[in-house]
Amino acid sequence: MEEKNRKNNRHYTADDIQVLEGLDPVRLRPGMYIGSTGTKGLHHLVYEVVDNSVDEALAGVCDRIDIVIHEDNSISVTDNGSGIPVETHPQTGKSTLETVLTNLHAGGKFNNNAYKVSGGLHGVGVSVVNALSEKLTARVKRNGFEYQQEFSRGITKTDIKKIGKAKETGTYIHFKPDATIFEEVEYDYDVLKTRFREMAFLNAGITISLKDERSGESEVFFFEGGIASFVAHLNKNKNAIHEEVMLFHQVKGKNDVEIAMQYTDGYTELILPFANNIHTTEGGYHVSGFRSALTRSLNEYARKFGFLKEKEANLAGEDTREGLTAIISVKLPNPQFEGQTKSKLGNSEMRGIVDNILYEEFYMYLEKNPQTAKIIIDKALSASRAREAARRARDMSRRSNLLENSTLPGKLADCQERDPEKNEIFLVEGLSAGGSAKLGRDKSFQAILPLRGKVMNVEKARLDRVLAYDAIKDMITAFGTGIGPEFDLTNLRYGKIVIMTDADVDGAHIRTLLLTFFYRYMKELIDAGHIFIAQPPLYGIIKGSKVLEYAYTEEELEAIMKQYEAGSVHIQRYKGLGEMNAEQLWETTMNPDHRVLMQVEVDEEVLTDEIFTMLMGEKVEPRREFIEKNARFAENIDA
Repeated sequence: MEEKNRKNNRHYTADDIQVLEGLDPVRLRPGMYIGSTGTKGLHHLVYEVVDNSVDEALAGVCDRIDIVIHEDNSISVTDNGSGIPVETHPQTGKSTLETVLTNLHAGGKFNNNAYKVSGGLHGVGVSVVNALSEKLTARVKRNGFEYQQEFSRGITKTDIKKIGKAKETGTYIHFKPDATIFEEVEYDYDVLKTRFREMAFLNAGITISLKDERSGESEVFFFEGGIASFVAHLNKNKNAIHEEVMLFHQVKGKNDVEIAMQYTDGYTELILPFANNIHTTEGGYHVSGFRSALTRSLNEYARKFGFLKEKEANLAGEDTREGLTAIISVKLPNPQFEGQTKSKLGNSEMRGIVDNILYEEFYMYLEKNPQTAKIIIDKALSASRAREAARRARDMSRRSNLLENSTLPGKLADCQERDPEKNEIFLVEGLSAGGSAKLGRDKSFQAILPLRGKVMNVEKARLDRVLAYDAIKDMITAFGTGIGPEFDLTNLRYGKIVIMTDADVDGAHIRTLLLTFFYRYMKELIDAGHIFIAQPPLYGIIKGSKVLEYAYTEEELEAIMKQYEAGSVHIQRYKGLGEMNAEQLWETTMNPDHRVLMQVEVDEEVLTDEIFTMLMGEKVEPRREFIEKNARFAENIDA
């Protein structure tokens, strides 16, 4: 009875039920619609608008899209498509343009009448952009006239009106992101350039231009070769082991499958899957079909022509993909994307469709091109031998650890906490900094692993060679996840893996080598948000023997120094962690209440792969060109 009274006395009435109207849900929970309110979400706004224009191109009514970054970081997107309809919509009583821009689920993509294939399926794209913009202006050329309507934060500000006559058709959207929503509102030209070059590759014959009014930079993308040109571009700083980019294309029913691929002499794979031009970063059934067909066709060819003997084991999937660059582009009428940001294709029928097409086309290609087939099979066999050597090295390491009755590296100063979500491990260069870190840490949840020996450049090595380096073996053992086929994220012992290196050129080099290792061989740790970079201070502001303040950037130092009279304090430049005592290192770099940690993320896979290949790969010329182009931006270079 008492429990019942307590429930009845609770103040919970109709007034407590909040009804969000129009685009209010988007402004309340923007991350649900664009992934985040950081730079990724900011750039996602542009993609949503451009995706609509690309859908017009897929419908055959648009062949040019122009994107401009204006000086105030607003964006305009213009296409020569049909133009969003402007007549009064029968359901809303408003112009169709206003309906599309102010209703979450209004669009021409819910049936297949106007668009047989589209990426912006949810009907939320341009309305979400409207909701998250402090101002949006839409202009439409249609029916011989140009129309305009203005909005602010999802609210209609003007009626639709004719502003002139027009011979052509098309849509113009100009929006300025809402600074009260986004953490920052400055667009990255290189990120947008990479994305729109990608879109032009995926849609042969479409011209996409990008102009940056802030810097004067501009690009025009047009590729007749489509995704074959895309693969060639991705491999421009790599060494291809066969000249021709293989291109396979078939249409089955309403499903269009296009695959381009080329092998290089590298040791990692780059497979970029797309569905209706959406980059499905988490893969899906089209990727499953691709992998199974690739492995099956190479094994059957290798058996038939004697590359694999009767008693030899088949090539594993990873063997057949070593050094492979591939684009998988499928277009289908009713795609099912998992998650609002469309990162995984869930149409199960695509597995069989892609599998059958690639097996048929690739096997036929191998038979018609025996020299290329031999090069590819030899590469896969070499990968298979290296994989077996790496497995033996891991087994031997495990047996050695068991004999020593210890499974953790001797240099590791582990923490007491056993909950991985609370634990942190700091990867520290050298014994000096390692000593300070061990003394300064909170040993209840912070572990320290000084890296002994050289951290190798894994961009130029297979896993079997990678595992020969002590620093890398120590990290793998400490993390607990294993590596390669045995990698298991559920066994991770630390929720945060923190790279803590000196604030000088050598420290930056070691950090880059570690990031290359994580990106190429333990990318799951990055994708799951476990990799961080510590930011030690660059300067200490000292009076006598006392450090008054720390500065982490040049700008911060400049602001701090305005508080002091000239000559009243020696600014100390910290180049090494070992220059700080244990207390200072804790206070500035390790204490969760004061420290600065940067989480490592991969926003643009194509751009990230290009950078690692260029900076860490075999070819010198691209690296030289990059240094010459960017040298003027370098700061704090040690003599």
